[in-house]
Order: sequence, then C-alpha cells, then structure tokens
Amino acid sequence: MKIHPDWIGNKGASTEALEALRVAAPRHLPIDYYQLLAFSDGGECSCSAHPFNFCLDSADTASDVEQIAIFHKIAPGLFVFGSDGGGQLFAFDLRGSEPWPIVTFDGVDLDGSIATVASSFTEFLKLVG
Repeated sequence: MKIHPDWIGNKGASTEALEALRVAAPRHLPIDYYQLLAFSDGGECSCSAHPFNFCLDSADTASDVEQIAIFHKIAPGLFVFGSDGGGQLFAFDLRGSEPWPIVTFDGVDLDGSIATVASSFTEFLKLVG
C-alpha cells in the first residue's frame, strides 16, 4: 500500500484482528480500508480536507462492540473508523449505497456538524497526507 511519507503508524493489524472487524462491522467495508489497517493498525497523518488531521483507529478499537453500540445510538448508519485527534470523528456513511461516502461529525451535535469529506474511502486516502 502506498501511503504518504509523513504517516506515523504502528505495526499492521493481525489477521485475527482484521477478521474480528469484518465480523463486527455492520456492512461490508472497502478492501482498501482493511489494507490500510494491515499496513498500519492505527496511525496519524495530515488531511487536506477539514478537519485537517486524521487519526486511524486500530482494528481492535473499530471492532469494539461497546463502541459500535454507542456510536449507533449517537449516529445511526455511520461506522466510525477514526478522528482528528480532537472532537471530530471520521465514519463510513452506510445510510446509502456503496461506495460508502466518508463523513466527519462532532459526536455531540451530529445534525449540525455532519459533512461529507470524500465520495469513497479510495478518494479519502488521496486527501490523507
């Protein structure tokens, strides 16, 4: 996987962690998302779109059943996979059809803050770095 040289990451996710995420995710998520996690199980880099920083959640964090349930209550139809390191969350918008758009939102004010960042995860990766 080609990733920006400024990427600060971790060792890639294990096969078991990726499989747990596939099972926990409410829908089929893009292959390039799993490829990024296999390359780096969590990480951080700048983003050319608002909120200008991206922190990738680890596979274990993204597949945590309790976290998924909390976000389902706060933001039904969105699957959170990272943040900006502050209050903005990044998520797959699963409310429509594939490819899932990438949105950002504030967990306190979903309706007033949700914004589309990219039309797909592939397009989102072009913004990172």
